[in-house]
Amino acid sequence: MAKKFESTEVYLEPDPRYRSKLVGKLVNAVLRRGKKDLAQRLVYQAMDIIAEKMPEKDSLEVVKTAINNLKPVVETRSKRVGGQTYQVPMEVNRKRQQSLAFRWLLDAARAKKGKPMYDKLAAELIDAYNKTGAAMQTRENVHKMADANRAFAHFAWGR
Repeated sequence: MAKKFESTEVYLEPDPRYRSKLVGKLVNAVLRRGKKDLAQRLVYQAMDIIAEKMPEKDSLEVVKTAINNLKPVVETRSKRVGGQTYQVPMEVNRKRQQSLAFRWLLDAARAKKGKPMYDKLAAELIDAYNKTGAAMQTRENVHKMADANRAFAHFAWGR
């Protein structure tokens, strides 16, 4: 018999500098090829840049607010009904909201060219804090898509 899925969230350690589980998750999202030290360095350098550019704000609060601003409320999911596929708007689970916010933030940062990753990550976090930028645009597009497909909301009963 297959082993039951266990969430790894209970094993998540807060990051050493800020003692925040959110920053720990961000480090894990930045992580590539198991190089956690490099990912940690990138996130900490980005937060140092945020502290320089916004001295009146705490960089941890900027990161928290930026992630909260990026979290989507609704998204569309494909649902097949009677041989046709509809894009049905549905509310997003809390954990999925956070993972989508991280994914959009990092995709937007990685898409920028010509700067070190920590600069791009800091710029994207500041943009998300100010409700602008590429990651925020992705969130707005998801909300617009859900709004445009409101007519199919009655198909959401199946999930």
